[in-house]
Amino acid sequence: MGIYLNPDNKGFWQAIRSKIYVDKSNLIACTNELINTEEKYICVSRPRRFGKSMALKMLAAYYSCGCDSADLFKGLKIEQDETFREHLNQYDVIFLNMQQFLIRAKNQDVTEYLEQAVMEEIREIYGDLLPQRTMVLAQALERIYVKTDKQFIFLIDEWDCVMRERQESEGIQRHYLDFLRSLLKDQSFVALSYMTGILPVKKYGQHSALNMFWEYSMTDQFALEEYTGFTEEEVKELCGQYDMDSAEISNWYDGYRFRQFQHIYNPWSVVAAMKNHVLSNYWTSTETYEALKIYMDMDFDGLRSDIVQMLGGGRVRVNTFSFQNDMSTFKTKDDVLTLLIHLGYLAYDSEKREVYIPNKEIIGEFENAMSVGGWPEIIRILKASEKLLEATLSGDEKSVEEGLDLAHREALSILMYNDENSLSCAIGLAYYSARKDYRLIREFPTGRGFADVVFLPLPSVGKPALVVELKYDKSASAATQQIKDRKYIQALESFTGEILLVGINYDRENKNKPHSCVIEKVWK
Repeated sequence: MGIYLNPDNKGFWQAIRSKIYVDKSNLIACTNELINTEEKYICVSRPRRFGKSMALKMLAAYYSCGCDSADLFKGLKIEQDETFREHLNQYDVIFLNMQQFLIRAKNQDVTEYLEQAVMEEIREIYGDLLPQRTMVLAQALERIYVKTDKQFIFLIDEWDCVMRERQESEGIQRHYLDFLRSLLKDQSFVALSYMTGILPVKKYGQHSALNMFWEYSMTDQFALEEYTGFTEEEVKELCGQYDMDSAEISNWYDGYRFRQFQHIYNPWSVVAAMKNHVLSNYWTSTETYEALKIYMDMDFDGLRSDIVQMLGGGRVRVNTFSFQNDMSTFKTKDDVLTLLIHLGYLAYDSEKREVYIPNKEIIGEFENAMSVGGWPEIIRILKASEKLLEATLSGDEKSVEEGLDLAHREALSILMYNDENSLSCAIGLAYYSARKDYRLIREFPTGRGFADVVFLPLPSVGKPALVVELKYDKSASAATQQIKDRKYIQALESFTGEILLVGINYDRENKNKPHSCVIEKVWK
């Protein structure tokens, strides 16, 4: 048992002893399938606090022959898998936390320091098989494999920290990537390599130094979707145990979407909310908003407009393929948006190739980043949104019209306010404050078309629902009539109570007072 070679199972032992532990052990069944196959190189990238290190501790406890973990896995899902006994504690595991190596190396080359530290433990176990002269790690493992037929499983945490924290030094990055390639690629002693980080594998030109890795990232987790965060079923079970409202938890921490699992929650925030019994910005509070502001303020044409559209509840088409998988090479706004997907500030719909802000927790971080300068017109809209909502709920059509006119003037400098999508985004932005009590749904499906914007109240707030229909150069009454004619109200199947029908018309010819509003109250 060592620090790097064949670590113990204490990390996983502490995890399952924690107050809240969600069983993700079936991930092991996925990795067992890949051992000694062409797919044995796995790179899993997720935002910070999304359980990457937890997964590695579990894999180390399961595979490492430096411990006996049978009792730790009793009662967990993986125990029922047919491959469970076959691989349990059967491998030499090399566990590398690159963040620790980067810190401890100081002025020394990080890969040189790593090889020295790991070779010390390799020699303790296999010294009689190795010559006395210094050998690099890959050569030592080759020799051990030839002499013993033993293979190794590599578990690498924070693999990309060199790319994130040495952004200015391309030489260091290339040297590090070449080291990993030499250590892992086409090596018979590798039974499995599972590495995690925030960023996918770094690209250089037309080729990648680590092109043997199969990547599972926030743009597509493929078979590992279920293990990216908490699923809706897991969160509902926790809400039952801790007497928390699942709709409110969803509003705060849901929003990451994949092909099979449409609702993936931020695990760190869900656990914190359950333990404290308080809804708050837990994940975003672990990092300063200034990190987000740097990317929001980048001078790419259309970036500010896209961010404003997403703040208004909209989605934006994005090309994620040009991103170079680092934090410094940006050529288009799409590169910036793709980085924000990997950092967790934006969610991505891979089928529609659209990006959006996932939940209330993240919206608050965008607001914090804008509040310190550079976005004065948007901040003015957000501050005025509380009064606009109050006017809407009280049926004050004149005040609503004035509030929308104000929001229009402020947003005009950023949004292309000349189509229904932009109008819908501006409306969502104008009603920004509603999100503390409501769930905003743009293009709500009704069976006979789509309602433009629907505000569904959270169950605990006791407020009316809002169905908002938008028109261009027609009339506000025509908008409310469409709500009735197409029976949009009947589509709100899960809601009973008061509903406000809000018809809004935008008159492009009326520069002084472009908006008109009609508000009708109905019951369901």
